[in-house]
Amino acid sequence: MKRIVLSIAAVSAVLAAMPMAASAAPWQSVNQRQANLERRIDQGIRSGDLTRPEAVRLRAQFRDLTRLESQYRRSGGRLDMSERRDLDQRFDRLSQQVYAQKHDRQDRSRRY
Repeated sequence: MKRIVLSIAAVSAVLAAMPMAASAAPWQSVNQRQANLERRIDQGIRSGDLTRPEAVRLRAQFRDLTRLESQYRRSGGRLDMSERRDLDQRFDRLSQQVYAQKHDRQDRSRRY
């Protein structure tokens, strides 16, 4: 009986937290995502969490994304849903790469 009550309580807690989690990460415009990624890369460089080759690679990928966005916007002035979805997925991947590179325990101060 205790297991059932604890299970129900755990499920209730998770379900209650879901709306808060959804509102914690509101939708961001493409410009906001670009600014956020650029800020994170800059911070990684300043803190030494990103090595020079990592930063160069991440910046190149960031520039490619901004070029792609410009190309999408030239075709119609606005982003349609498929273009927006594509950019969101690419920004998500780049964001994950920035996180991974910043936390891979390679930094400018360490010598190998």
